[in-house]
Amino acid sequence: MKIELNNELLKIVPGLKLGINHYTKITVSESPQMLKGRLQLFQEQLFFELEKKPLIDFPNIKAWREIWKAFGSDPNRYRPSAEALFRRIKKQNYLHPYHSAVDLNTFFSLQYEIPAGIYDLNKITGNVHLLRGGEEDGYDGLNGRFNSLANILLLKDDYSPFGSPFVDSVRTAVTEETTSALHVLFLNPSMPDDEALKLVTACGNMFTSISGGDSTSFILSAEQPSIELD
Repeated sequence: MKIELNNELLKIVPGLKLGINHYTKITVSESPQMLKGRLQLFQEQLFFELEKKPLIDFPNIKAWREIWKAFGSDPNRYRPSAEALFRRIKKQNYLHPYHSAVDLNTFFSLQYEIPAGIYDLNKITGNVHLLRGGEEDGYDGLNGRFNSLANILLLKDDYSPFGSPFVDSVRTAVTEETTSALHVLFLNPSMPDDEALKLVTACGNMFTSISGGDSTSFILSAEQPSIELD
């Protein structure tokens, strides 16, 4: 499988980069109490921080709002997923545990203030491209409705779009049957590639410490706009 960052995107946001973790031989199950506790505590701490600190003062939240605008979308109408999570927590509408893969993805998104998505590799067809959505692009999302992805970054395989930093699709959702997964972290363009790789590798190590299996980490950027997964 090839994963490729469209060159046209780099002309608009030259520093655009994705963190990729390729997981194999994983076990997805109910989250251990340690992860449930950390996720709950982190949300409670973030709630108190949000009482004193505007969302725009979180640098990665701000960066993704600017990316949204650069690609022609309105972040006040279609919010990047990390910002949507922060706004939910600001209302004390805390996220409840789901399963280990989703809970870890949520934890990383909150911890690093970035959109993140995890996808069942066995439900992805052919190669994967990061593109800007057109008027015809959309899918049934995990938010329970059909989502238009015009002017929003999206991940698209040979069949259709399946993921984005806005909301992910039902089609490629990770379940407790998943054994191989693609984990995508939508990073701040200002982060140097070497720091980005350390962050993504740390996420992969934490993921496999809970879910078992193996993790291989990559950065997609102008320096390396495509990778091949074994």
